[in-house]
Amino acid sequence: MTISERPSAQRFRFTRAVYEAGVVELGYAFDEGPELIERISFPGAPESVPEGRGVAFARALALLHGIAGVSYYKALLPPEIIVDGEPFDAALAALLEQVYLHGLGEFAHENHLDLRGRIHFPAGPAAHAASELGLPRRALVPIGGGKDSLVSVELLRQAGEPFAVTWVGRSELIRACAVATGQPMLAIGRELAPELFELNRQGAWNGHIPVTAINSAILVCAALLYGYDAIVFSNEASASVGNLEHGGIEVNHQWSKGLVFENALAEYIDAHIAADLRYYSLLRPLSELAVAQRFAGLTRYHALFSSCNRNFRLLGERPSARWCGQCPKCRFVFLALAPFLAKPALLAIFGRNLLDEPEQIEGFEALAEFGAAKPFECVGEGRESRAAFARLAERADWREDVVVRHYAEAIAPAIAPPPDIATLLAPHGSHRIPERLWALLA
Repeated sequence: MTISERPSAQRFRFTRAVYEAGVVELGYAFDEGPELIERISFPGAPESVPEGRGVAFARALALLHGIAGVSYYKALLPPEIIVDGEPFDAALAALLEQVYLHGLGEFAHENHLDLRGRIHFPAGPAAHAASELGLPRRALVPIGGGKDSLVSVELLRQAGEPFAVTWVGRSELIRACAVATGQPMLAIGRELAPELFELNRQGAWNGHIPVTAINSAILVCAALLYGYDAIVFSNEASASVGNLEHGGIEVNHQWSKGLVFENALAEYIDAHIAADLRYYSLLRPLSELAVAQRFAGLTRYHALFSSCNRNFRLLGERPSARWCGQCPKCRFVFLALAPFLAKPALLAIFGRNLLDEPEQIEGFEALAEFGAAKPFECVGEGRESRAAFARLAERADWREDVVVRHYAEAIAPAIAPPPDIATLLAPHGSHRIPERLWALLA
């Protein structure tokens, strides 16, 4: 399909954002066309915003309205953005421009687009400084069905922290993991405007969006409605490392899981929404390998978790089992866990040995960044994969498997020696973790 054949528009409008009786409605429109309504349901939430939190919630709702709009804006990429009524405050407008530019980095790369200089949000006056709301001492912990959030759950349990696990959507796989934690649960519903799928069928632009940014904004609203003083994600250090460069901009599949976004959103929340609402990642100083090492000991979850993102598709075929065994995420999780689990235990999780299948060689080469960029998936750095391979090549139970043997014979001699795996297991780098919890990692 040529660009001229795609549906198009000149203006993208933010029409309204309202909360009533546990449901948020977010309105968008192209030009003077019909309104596209997204609905987000907060089960058991109060009929109206709790007393004393009205101003904070109005700002949180504007944040959500702005960030969630990326799903619709990217369909037609209009040159003008309009906010019906009061514009977003200046700090929020600046934050949204960064979210749209960098959060759509992979989308732009895959569609051969250049978004630099074309995303401009109208900015209103600066918002007044946020105040403390007296939010209760308890945390919302997003859980995605994978290993990372389950490691966070057990760290917080170990620390005696009060928390609930939460997720957005209807995934039964996530619900099963949430039930297994034994913690209070909060499942939030999200219904995209059906017209968006119709635009996609008509040939609108489509591709990756910053889902974690959207879910983060949803949880800011949830924290104010239900009363939580922290939102604790489980994004690790590797998430901050990009995949490649496109048009002078680093493209990172995990941009909204990275430290730059975390800092920007946390600072906006603290300055303009609620001064006593914390937003951070508990695993930020850890590599993917360090997270895998910790998860290896959480055997209660081994038969329940899945990091295969094909389980969470909105549309299209899903795998019949928890692991498709064919995607970069399956390969990476298998490789990351292999140094820390007995081989029979790992094969029991996946039901097969991905490292002894010749057709997997090219996929594992990409994970090692050998002749290819890091795949557009939530996977660790190439150096982590190489360090894991180096460890497996030393072990009698793994060294004869076809992919490990290929690493030792073809990849290792052609590249610089990988870092020792021990150096990747120590916490490092910047983070926003409260001091009282730092000892859990250090």
